[in-house]
Amino acid sequence: MTTETPAHINPERVPTLARGYRLQHDKVRNLWLIQAPERALVLEGAAPEIMKLVDGSRTANTIIETLVAQYDAPHDLIAQDVYTLFADLTQKGALRA
Repeated sequence: MTTETPAHINPERVPTLARGYRLQHDKVRNLWLIQAPERALVLEGAAPEIMKLVDGSRTANTIIETLVAQYDAPHDLIAQDVYTLFADLTQKGALRA
């Protein structure tokens, strides 16, 4: 099974957080968040590990390959998680992918 890239996600593009958004760890609640003015998105599951790799220099493909190697997980499973997260955050305006 091959994971298809959502039409609006370019796997060769370098994803970045939208202006005014930042990744932040809430030490009190032990949560990872994407913080913006008057808004916070809680990251759950694999999302924090994916977003830690969104650094303005890695492409979506590079992020996927890094996670595959780091977790010794199937490429299609990792790609599906990454593309789903990127599509969701893009739709919410938090990510430019």
